[in-house]
Amino acid sequence: MFDRLREDIACIRERDPAARSTWEVLTCYPGLHALVLHRWAHAAWTSGFLWLGRFVSNFGRWLTGIEIHPGATIGRRVFIDHGMGVVIGETAEVGDECTIYQGVTLGGTSLVPGTKRHPTLGRGVIVSAGAKVVGSFTVGDGARVGANSVLLQPVPPGATAVGIPARIVVKDKDAQREQAAAKMGFSAYGVTNGDDPVSLAMKGLIDNASTHEHQIALLWQAIEKLSARTRELPSEPCVPQDAHTTETFDAAALNRLVK
Repeated sequence: MFDRLREDIACIRERDPAARSTWEVLTCYPGLHALVLHRWAHAAWTSGFLWLGRFVSNFGRWLTGIEIHPGATIGRRVFIDHGMGVVIGETAEVGDECTIYQGVTLGGTSLVPGTKRHPTLGRGVIVSAGAKVVGSFTVGDGARVGANSVLLQPVPPGATAVGIPARIVVKDKDAQREQAAAKMGFSAYGVTNGDDPVSLAMKGLIDNASTHEHQIALLWQAIEKLSARTRELPSEPCVPQDAHTTETFDAAALNRLVK
């Protein structure tokens, strides 16, 4: 028990720059208190003392503001930062070295008792403040869930999901950024320099439309030059008056709207 406690304190001091001493972590971090009480509740639950497990869990909720069902499985070196409003369901599984911020819900969608209803977090997953992870799927090792996201689908290892509903925005293209963050010690809050994929799609369509207008304007300019050489009557225009020989499509302004 004391080895687990030392591990928990060490991982908090490693990941939270506000933690100044072991004594401060031991006495002032509700996430640590919630995990210690959960171990007692989980031991009672798995031993068949279901009421006692729920009672210890409810006491931990009253004391810390963090609700962890005694049936949930929590790995080693898990850090619940701040923690107020965190809810972890009965069949949820949290892997080693995960980080969970305030307001996170690991919830279920099924009402069938005895089934796997809650998510599984792999090793080193970060779930940012206010995120809702709902369903019996797996969030892969080292994945990130952005703040206030609503995640309803599996996340590959090392990826980042953001938005409502959450979409995958970090895969191989951001591997270098994640490696740089790892060298600095820790990548907190599941942030990403990439844009939301819907925003990226809109920007792609805007840029494509801008390219088309540019090509059309060039074509009309070429036609106008050719017609100037071949027209017989100077008074007869060979290019329609409403032909777009200049570009008017403001792609930059539209891109700013979808940032």
